[in-house]
Amino acid sequence: MIFVAVALALAWAVALPLYFTGGLGNPLTQLVAVGMMATPAIAAVLVVRFVDRPQSIPRELGLWPLRPARRLFAYLAFAVVIPAVIVLSALPIGAWLGVYPADITEFSAFREAFEAQAGGLPLPIPIGVLVALQFVNVVIGGIVNTIPALGEELGWRGYLLPKLMPLGAIPAVLISGVTWGLWHAPLLLLGYNYPSAPGWLAVLMMCGMCILIGAVFGWLRLRSNSVWPPALAHGVFNATAGLSLVFARAGEPIDTVHATVLGWTGWIVPLVLVATLLATRSLRRERPACIASAPGVRPANIQIREYSPRQGSSIP
Repeated sequence: MIFVAVALALAWAVALPLYFTGGLGNPLTQLVAVGMMATPAIAAVLVVRFVDRPQSIPRELGLWPLRPARRLFAYLAFAVVIPAVIVLSALPIGAWLGVYPADITEFSAFREAFEAQAGGLPLPIPIGVLVALQFVNVVIGGIVNTIPALGEELGWRGYLLPKLMPLGAIPAVLISGVTWGLWHAPLLLLGYNYPSAPGWLAVLMMCGMCILIGAVFGWLRLRSNSVWPPALAHGVFNATAGLSLVFARAGEPIDTVHATVLGWTGWIVPLVLVATLLATRSLRRERPACIASAPGVRPANIQIREYSPRQGSSIP
């Protein structure tokens, strides 16, 4: 598929300078990562504009229309809650299974990191208040992150997933998820997200996570007929992921192959959710309201005749 080839090639083009300038130690790494997030959108717009050529690019990619408003806002609410629940639930599950070093009383890793940034000065306010403020930061960060996340979602859920849906929900989720995971390879091979894992395992783990999380984001896209809910969900997901440090114990490394939402213990909750979506056949595109009908009722046959001036009719 042209879109996949262009998106992957652009990602490598953006990240390639890091391989010659210090890898993830390059001070511009974060800027490069944000630049990579725009490449799926660029690929989607190029393919839609010059290959598919639909009547409306915003409609084709799910940017427009923003209606029905009630349904859109409902899925925007889901987009805030569900990713946060997925990310946070991975922490107690990982602690219970012995792979996440939790500290929910002293928050020692968070305290240590905060004091290091403050130059060794003591905490200005109680640690519990600082922890609570992190949840406020998640909401703010999720909204801010929606803009760069939209760069990815226009490609993966705005364009690719709907194009794959004629193959069936499961193949569409698998192919789009693996593609999304492989797209991260330029940074993963440098140690991004899975610093303790070899490159091949990092890519494999990322593909697994992207299949499950991509299915959830895909559900938001298909049921809302809009790319905005998955973009917001992606922003909230990225903002919430940083909370794994807040609840960790100082001095104990976090192996992301096993812990947090990146690791296998973090896949349990989204796996149950995706299985439920598949079992209830919820991973399908919502029909436009103008053609939807009640269960068991077949839509009436409507004949559309071409307008002819001889009939004496007029167009209002």
